Amino acid sequence: MGEEQDERFAGRGNRHYIARPKFCQFCSDKTQEIDYKNVELLKRFITEEGKIRPRRQTGTCAKHQRALATEIKRSRHIALLPFVSGSWQKK
Repeated sequence: MGEEQDERFAGRGNRHYIARPKFCQFCSDKTQEIDYKNVELLKRFITEEGKIRPRRQTGTCAKHQRALATEIKRSRHIALLPFVSGSWQKK
């Protein structure tokens, strides 16, 4: 049984990638604030399907990620942002 696990995970240890440095753009630029009316800013933090991008993709800190999520949800409720994208099709 131990040999089967070794075979399944044999190729996974050789993955090397260069992690780009992540910094919170809201912490570095104090003048930029998160607002539900700033739709162009909020669109950068939403996927094409309409989901909120996670911190590991955007690079924001926990404090600003929470603020982004609340402002995106506010913007959705007053119909400035869609809940889902319009490209959804029935299979």
